[in-house]
Amino acid sequence: MKYISTRGQAPALTFEEVVLTGLAPDGGLYVPESLPTFSAEEIASWAGLSYQELAFKVINPFVAGALSDDELKHIIASSYDVFRHDAIAPLVQTGHNEWVLELFQGPTLAFKDFALQFLGHLLDHLLKKRNQKVVVMGATSGDTGSAAIEGCRRCDNIDIFILHPHNRVSNVQRRQMTTVLEANVHNIALEGNFDDCQNMVKASFGNQSFLPEGRQLVAVNSINWARIMAQIVYYFYAAIALGAPHRPVSFSVPTGNFGDIFAGYLAKRMGLPIDQLVIATNSNDILHRCISSNDHSKHQLEHTLSPSMDIMVSSNFERMLFDLYDRDGNAIRQLMDNFKSGEMTLSETALGRARELFSSYRVDDDTTIKVISEVFDHCEYLLDPHTAIGVEAARQTRRRQDIPMICLATAHPAKFPEAVRKAGQAADPHLPHHMADLFEREERYTVLPQDLEKVQQFMAENLRR
Repeated sequence: MKYISTRGQAPALTFEEVVLTGLAPDGGLYVPESLPTFSAEEIASWAGLSYQELAFKVINPFVAGALSDDELKHIIASSYDVFRHDAIAPLVQTGHNEWVLELFQGPTLAFKDFALQFLGHLLDHLLKKRNQKVVVMGATSGDTGSAAIEGCRRCDNIDIFILHPHNRVSNVQRRQMTTVLEANVHNIALEGNFDDCQNMVKASFGNQSFLPEGRQLVAVNSINWARIMAQIVYYFYAAIALGAPHRPVSFSVPTGNFGDIFAGYLAKRMGLPIDQLVIATNSNDILHRCISSNDHSKHQLEHTLSPSMDIMVSSNFERMLFDLYDRDGNAIRQLMDNFKSGEMTLSETALGRARELFSSYRVDDDTTIKVISEVFDHCEYLLDPHTAIGVEAARQTRRRQDIPMICLATAHPAKFPEAVRKAGQAADPHLPHHMADLFEREERYTVLPQDLEKVQQFMAENLRR
């Protein structure tokens, strides 16, 4: 399988090349030239498979020729062996035909573990085979950083640098990153917001001359196709558990960067009978505004109780636009150039297609707290603030009560004690046993100004030789 850029001016690459490239040289994002599809009979035959067995079925067509079956099975097994729950992605019922898909059973208590444990083991395998050393650079609004660090901390051929917005992630999120003291791990607290971090990463990928000869940057943000690919699996897993393909299902997805819900869109195109895909946003609602009123303009970023969604530039939306515009790279280049100036308007055709595919809803902090409290009162299930946004968006936009609605639980509530306290819970939720001493561990991170040259100088000076 070959992969092409959303902006149409970069050469097609193999799977291995795409994993090690990240952003395309024309500034676009890589997507498969064509998508594999599965028949209803084939999906039905997967009922009862373990998560790992299903992951092999879903992922294998994307990596054909790059990994042997045994190599892929080993990478999958290694990736999910560290999850705390044997089901990997268990479902919990919270209402009539309403389910929460727990995606926080991995080592860093967030859905990012699904993709980044896989990507870490995949990179380790490819780099050892190529005898190559690379530099991983990523930006995080809270969860990506710790999951990426956990996936790469033991990789001999990787130096990893993660930028997070200084004082704008929760204490648990920060400490999950900054208490990892391996020599190849470097945390940068940038004096700015997440979009500033992400812009710095994109600029560095565009000009890598600050790196020594023989080194290149590799992306762990969801611009890396392998991350999206790994996330498709849990849509199939949850849907099959609730009766697919014999009946349709719906999903509500708390999203900031659009990667998670884009994986759901791909699952639908691959044959999964998804009736409704709900884009759930917090007050940083650029995706909701785009779908509801064709307003994809940048507003001032707000600091909310759901910091992982405090994003105004949803990078993966470009992949969606590529399909909405019939894979016209020239049209996407023009759209993204317009967006650089602060605004972007979709054509009527593209907007109509988007509205057929997605519902959307915006949830503010007050409502988020209210939902956490109400769900706990009704069924004694504690939601984190991001998941609460997904639940509320599902309830407000749901079209059919007879179709299961699956709300993606993207993080463990212990990561966001402030929101839980505001929801009226007397005590902070406990961290799982393997993190019980998190606040006693030594921290290590570097605060840097919003200065690209200084960040790149720090990276160059701290590479292992």
